Amino acid sequence: MPRSHLFGKLAAICGMALLAAAPAYAAQSCKEDPAMDRAFADAGARGTFVLLDGQTGALACHDAARARSGFLPASTYKIPNSLIALETGVASGPGFALPWDSRRNPRQDWWPQAWARDQTLATALPNSVVWFYRELARRIGPARMQAYVDKFGYGNRNIGGSIDHFWLTGDLRISALQQAQFLQRFYTEKLAVSHRSTQIVKDAIVLESTPAYRLSGKSGWAGMGEAGARQTGWLVGYLERGEKVYFYALNMDMSKPAQGPARLALAKAILRGRGLMPLAPE
Repeated sequence: MPRSHLFGKLAAICGMALLAAAPAYAAQSCKEDPAMDRAFADAGARGTFVLLDGQTGALACHDAARARSGFLPASTYKIPNSLIALETGVASGPGFALPWDSRRNPRQDWWPQAWARDQTLATALPNSVVWFYRELARRIGPARMQAYVDKFGYGNRNIGGSIDHFWLTGDLRISALQQAQFLQRFYTEKLAVSHRSTQIVKDAIVLESTPAYRLSGKSGWAGMGEAGARQTGWLVGYLERGEKVYFYALNMDMSKPAQGPARLALAKAILRGRGLMPLAPE
C-alpha cells in the first residue's frame, strides 16, 4: 500500500477515535435568529452564520443544521497552520520568508496578483497565499501536524490526504459552530501555544480597526479553481468592542469569483443588524 494511502487510513482511524473524546462544546446548539435570516435573504445568499458572545457564551445562528455540518476549512486553516509553523520553529516569526518558485508553483489564472511574488508570514496570511502554506505544511510534516490538530480539537481532526492539501481537498472538515469555538480558544489563549505565536497571528488577521471597534477575520474558498467541485466560501473571525468580543463564522455557497466580497459584506450586515457595529465607519 502506498505510504500516502496508509497515512490517510491511519489518520482517519485516529480521527474517529478522537471524536469520541471531543470536548462538550462541539455538541452545543445555537438559537435561530430571524434578523440573520433576513440578512441572508436580502443578500440572496445560501449559507450559515454563527455568532458566539464571548461574555455570556450565548450562540445565535442562521440555519442551525448547516451550522453543525462539516465543510472543508480551505484557507481558514491558515490560522492553525500559522500557529503550528511558529510553535514548531518551521516559521521563525512574521518576517519568515519563502521565495516564490514559478516552476514548482506556476501561476494560475485564478490567482490574485499578490501571490506571484516572494512572501513572508506577515504577507502570506492576510493575502491567503496557498503555495506558501503548502510549503509550511510539508516542512511541518504529518506527525507534528496531526499532533497539533488533535491538541487544538480542530474540526473532525482528520488530516487524511496529501499533507500539503488536506485542508483544501482532503478529509478535514469543520463546522461553522466549531470554527467560532476554535476562534474563542485561540483568542483567549486556551490552545496551549505561546502568547507570541498567538499575537503574531492576531496581528495578521485584522481587517478593520477604528476607535470604536476592531474586526478581525480570515476568508476561505473551498473548491476554487477546481472544475466540478462544490464551492463554499468562508469568513471566520471576531469583533472587539472595548472589553467585549464576539466570535463569528460564516460559510455560504459560491459560484463565481465576483462573489468573494459578499462574505465580508454579509458578515458586517449581520453584525450591524445586531447593533455590534456602527451603521457607518466611525
